[in-house]
Order: sequence, then C-alpha cells, then structure tokens
Amino acid sequence: MLGACANLRYYAHVAHGESALLLQRRSVSKVVADPATDPKLAARLRLSQQARQFASDQLDLPHNRSYTYYVQLHRPYVVWNVYATLRFSVEAVPQCFPIAGCVAYRGWFDQQKARASAERLRAQGDDVYVGGVSAYSTLGWFADPILSSMLRWDDDELVGTIFHELAHQKIYLKGDTAFNESYAMFVEEEGLRAWHRSRGEPAGDDHTQAMDDGFTRLVLDLRERLKKLYASGAGEEAMAQAKQREIDAFRARYATWRDQHWPNDHRYDKWVAQPINNATLLPFGLYDQWTPAFAALFTQAGGQWPAFYACVRALAKEPKAQRESTLRALL
Repeated sequence: MLGACANLRYYAHVAHGESALLLQRRSVSKVVADPATDPKLAARLRLSQQARQFASDQLDLPHNRSYTYYVQLHRPYVVWNVYATLRFSVEAVPQCFPIAGCVAYRGWFDQQKARASAERLRAQGDDVYVGGVSAYSTLGWFADPILSSMLRWDDDELVGTIFHELAHQKIYLKGDTAFNESYAMFVEEEGLRAWHRSRGEPAGDDHTQAMDDGFTRLVLDLRERLKKLYASGAGEEAMAQAKQREIDAFRARYATWRDQHWPNDHRYDKWVAQPINNATLLPFGLYDQWTPAFAALFTQAGGQWPAFYACVRALAKEPKAQRESTLRALL
C-alpha cells in the first residue's frame, strides 16, 4: 500500500509537470512574429521549423503538431532523471510505468524532488546518479514543444534531437531502453547527414564524434571490468576496494588517452573528476549499444526510410533473446 501511494504521488507529480508545460506553450509562428522576440531566438525557432518539416517530408517521421510550439522554461533542464543500481551491479534498477514500460531511470520535473528520490535510494545502499535532461518525448500522447533548454545546444543537436524524439513517436518498444534509444540515435545521426546534404553543408564535426565515440568506449570498458568483478564471488569488502581501484585506473587510462589523442580538448575532464559509481555509467551504452546494427539494417533496406521502419517494427515483434541475437548478427 505504501508503494502504491508513492507511485500515485509520483504520477500526480508527472501529470502536474506535463500539464504545466502544455499550459505555457505558445505557437512557434506567433513567437517568431512577435516584435518583442529576441532576433537570435527567432532565428533558432525558424531553424527548428525547417527541421520539423524536413523530418516529415524526407525522413518519413510523424507529421503532427509536435515541435511546432515553444515553451520558455525558468530552469536549466526540463526534467532530472534518477538512475540507480545495486552497489555491486552495473544493471539499472528498473523503473516501470503503464505506458513506457520498464526503463532505466525515473524522471522528475523538480530538481529537489529528484535529489530527494536519489537520497532515498542511496540510503538503501544503491549507487545513484542524477542527470539533467533538456528534452523528452511523450511518445505522441501530447504535442511535444520546443523547450528553451534545447536552444542552449548548437544547431546540430537541436535539429538532431527533433529527429530523435519524433523517431520515438514513430516506433517505441515497451521495456527495451537500449533498443529504443539506439534506434532513435541512428535516425538522429542518419537524419542529420541527410539534412546537411539537402542544404549543401558539410556533414558535421568529425572531431567531436570521434572523441565522443572514443570516450564512450573507455566508459563501456570500465563497465565490463566492473561487471566481471561483481561476478567474481569476492567478499563485499574486497569488491568495494577493487571497485575503487578500477575507477581510479579508468581515470588514469582516460588521462593517457586524452593526452595522446586530444591534448587540447578537456571537455570530459569534469565528468571524469566527479564521483563515479555504477549508476553514473548507465547512460553510456543505452543510447548507442545497437546503433551500428540499425545502420546495417538501413543499408539492407536500400537506404529507404519506409522500408527501414518496416524492418525495425518486425524486429521489435521478435522475443527479446531473438531480437538481441539478430542485432548482434547485424553488428
């Protein structure tokens, strides 16, 4: 009963947060036409609408009212996600919901409520991580708006996020976060390539992508090392000490990798210097574990979006073990 009451309070919080966004939204066309609107904001919003139209016309993504509204937030993020794992596990403590199924996190519209949730989990002995999120999808239940938190990004991230979130509206598989996010990440990346080609622009910053990929590999390597450690059967005190040694060794490997390949780029230094635990590693791999497999599927579909989505839907209907076997084969 206590758990049921806690869930009801959480759902009430989510309903209030979503309804607040819906009440604050304004039509992008009206914001752009308003003489009081900052010219830089108007330019970014015009770009968002070009991307929105391109998504439907060229990427076969849903044609609806999502991302045709704007909301000015008075906070840095729209929600804060709380991730949790057991002390000696790299697997997320699942959070299950009626519509989205089980995912690897629980989102809060209020940062203080997110921190309080994290503290309760930490008190139980879990590893916990709280991360701010600038955009999310309601999977087509509502017309998701452009948020001011999205406009802090560069143009590629803004445009790519619109593609990414609309991809979730197109296809979403309850209970399989890695599948959903890897698929949407592929649509984002391939969509951006098509977007730049259509505008006669270069394909993007290879430096940034290469560094992101390299850093992700380092983090996933740490996860694998910890996973093996936790499966070793060692005592808790020995595992706790070995866990910290692995994290310290990761920091040393990162410094060597950065100095060898990216000596003038310190974008990940702050992340590496923060306290690291199992939960801080969770977002890595969730968003790109199967992305190359979806790229292979797109090639098999002849680079045609409708055929690709048909293949993705067919894959989503397979039992989880068979689906992951198919994805591994595509890799």
